[in-house]
Amino acid sequence: MNVAAAAPESLETRLQAAMLELETARAAIERLVVERDRFRSAFEMTRIELELLKKRIFVAKAERVDTTQLELEFAAKLAELDRLAGTTGTPDDKRSTATGGEGASGPGATSKPGHSKGGRRDVRKLDLDEQRLELTDPLFEELVASGKATRAGFEESSRLTWRGKGMGVLVVARAKYRLTDAHGVTEIEVTPVPAELLERCLATPSLLAHILVAKHCDGLPLHRLEAILAREGCTVDRGTMSCWTDNLGGTLGATICEAMHSDARNAFCMATDATGVRILPERDPDAKGKRQPCRRGQMFVQIADRDHILFSYMPRGTSEAAKELFASYSGFVQADASSIFDVLFADGDREEVGCWSHARRKFWEAASNHCVIAREALARIGRIFELDASWKGRPPNEIRHSRQTLLKPHVVCLLDWADAEFKRVEGQRGALRSALGYVHRNRAALMRFLEDGRLEMTNNGSERQLRAIAVGRKAWLFSGSDGHAESAAALMSLITSAKLHGLDPEAYLRDIIRVLRQWKDHPYLALAPKYWAATRELLDRAQLAAEYGPLDVPAHFPHLPAEKQSRPN
Repeated sequence: MNVAAAAPESLETRLQAAMLELETARAAIERLVVERDRFRSAFEMTRIELELLKKRIFVAKAERVDTTQLELEFAAKLAELDRLAGTTGTPDDKRSTATGGEGASGPGATSKPGHSKGGRRDVRKLDLDEQRLELTDPLFEELVASGKATRAGFEESSRLTWRGKGMGVLVVARAKYRLTDAHGVTEIEVTPVPAELLERCLATPSLLAHILVAKHCDGLPLHRLEAILAREGCTVDRGTMSCWTDNLGGTLGATICEAMHSDARNAFCMATDATGVRILPERDPDAKGKRQPCRRGQMFVQIADRDHILFSYMPRGTSEAAKELFASYSGFVQADASSIFDVLFADGDREEVGCWSHARRKFWEAASNHCVIAREALARIGRIFELDASWKGRPPNEIRHSRQTLLKPHVVCLLDWADAEFKRVEGQRGALRSALGYVHRNRAALMRFLEDGRLEMTNNGSERQLRAIAVGRKAWLFSGSDGHAESAAALMSLITSAKLHGLDPEAYLRDIIRVLRQWKDHPYLALAPKYWAATRELLDRAQLAAEYGPLDVPAHFPHLPAEKQSRPN
């Protein structure tokens, strides 16, 4: 009896235990399902955020949407919304334009002040201060004085100008003359149109210079400059300004900048560096409307002693590009040990000058982990910088003597110590090996500055000049083409060289835009910032101050080297 009763009881107990385990397992499964769903949701949110971040970083920020695809995908819904709103999906202004109705040029249409329906803008209608410039012809004035001709008024045209604090209008009045021959036939002659660098340009040299400096010196993109000029009283289209800057950059680059490049070949030392720039890709008919990524070009800078700062655009930042830039130069070249510059020193025509700032920077990165060796290197390099800075301003021969006697022992001791430490960590990975390896590999280049007092310890000057490119790159994002980038490089060369020689970039550009068209067979090097202050003293100040008109150019420039007195063919 007891055994028989125990069997069902044991079976019932086991059944209850199994049911309890089943309930426990179901509860655990439910918890795991909830946890899985939570993780799936978090993963999906993370994936979406990652995609958004990738778009923000790697894709253009313009919010472009394929509207054609959206209309096909939601055609039924859009039609329903059109019926609810009582429209047919086509705006009224588009319908009227498409059917030939009243549009922007129809009755009641308004236009901006100073704009006409066709032809040249009449800027005299703008609420701007006017200035009048009267131009006469010397030959006809002699005829007037002798009674053989008479004045017949003026033929006027207007242009936009910049007067330091705002925009204005310059009225160019060209004198008209009435001449009567022996047969009683009367003719009207007009003073010829003054020579201009940009033919029939609405802007005067002063406004052109202001636009160039605003973009390439102050880093303003043209759409912001367009808004600024509109607040000054007149809107100048950004497309028009783009054409002006491109044409001026091309002209100045082929004349003055080319002469500066030729003169820089005689430099004692050329410091160089490079940075990337983005170039708008050409339209690809096979792309089927898809946006193409910008190409990456390279903007090089070359500092020729204290004479010129030259920017050059290259489609690719390769060794071949560097070799092309320095093809006709032999001497010292200071660079940052980038591999693209190694080709310059392979033939022995140039000697490499290292950069101690790059060496110090690598040790600074290694010292962020409290590395004792890196910190010791920083202390040693700091002492070298302090000693060299104490001799600034002295003649080069004195600087060389001090470097050889007082500084060289510090440099040699540091390099020997770095070589020994590099052998200990050569098999390791990390910032310390990278820093020590940089000094080990560039030992000869880092010691080169000891050979001459005119050589610099660092290549910081080149990096500082490239900041102007970096600032502009943040604003105008890309160049429209390789040609636009070359024009920008020419303008940057003139602006930075002008600042190097203590010139106001805007005043300098205004002057050379004014005189270049009338320079004829004279040397373009005389217009370079290095020589412009002396060249300007040879010109008539009253003639130069006028926006247009004749300009007397001297035949000889005593401040130029003898071999640079004439323009090369």
